[in-house]
Amino acid sequence: MPLELGDYFARIGYTGSTEPSLATLASLMAAHASSIPFENLDVLLGRRIGLDEDALVAKLVRARRGGYCFEQNGLLLLVLERLGFTVAPLSARVRVGRPREFVPPRTHVFLRVELEGASWLADVGVGGLSLTAPLRLVLDVEQPTPHEARRIVFENRRYYHQARLAGAWTDVCEFTLEEMPPIDRELANWYTSAHPESHFKNRLVVARALPHGRRATILNREFTLRASDGTPDTRVMQSPDELLDVLAEHFDLPFPAGTRFPCVALDWP
Repeated sequence: MPLELGDYFARIGYTGSTEPSLATLASLMAAHASSIPFENLDVLLGRRIGLDEDALVAKLVRARRGGYCFEQNGLLLLVLERLGFTVAPLSARVRVGRPREFVPPRTHVFLRVELEGASWLADVGVGGLSLTAPLRLVLDVEQPTPHEARRIVFENRRYYHQARLAGAWTDVCEFTLEEMPPIDRELANWYTSAHPESHFKNRLVVARALPHGRRATILNREFTLRASDGTPDTRVMQSPDELLDVLAEHFDLPFPAGTRFPCVALDWP
């Protein structure tokens, strides 16, 4: 099922320019992150996560599902290449909520786009902190986005993408600008989706960017609506059926009644 740009544009509600420009990239990222939710539900259901073009289009576009970084940024990579952008996939380690002394696996992919004599980073697949605007590859410069402010710093011989949350800078991921070819993405995707110690096998994660700088997230049983200033409004879901209601209402992810997501962290009462 090859990619048809018209189908992708309809999926994300995009009607803007298709010229390979910075404005187009920014508009596509904002529309993508607000329309295609980040989620690992198929991992919990024991389904294979395919990264080929047919699999990405079938799931994220035609079935109107979401996915995680290899799917989200894999689809965006296809779209940008088709539009004539100069783009490459880069490898990274996700650092959200992890101290610097901990070394997470290199199981994240994002995109580097060359535009107007500069390098820009695009990442619509990093959960509740997915970028909604391109991030210029310059150091120590605070950059606004429709959501959180971002910056890039260079420490310990590597780059850190950071977001400003509650007034403090928080690591999102670390990277070295090394490209991530298809074989490396396949290997990391296998670990992320199938290894018993992968955090995506042991917790439920769903996220979506909302208008006006807001975000919606699910982490296991906690459903959070985060205001533009970062203030969270969190409630604990009390049943699997309530989870299904939240998925359908807030993330456009309807599942058949009775669907259950096997996960040790879903400690329903």
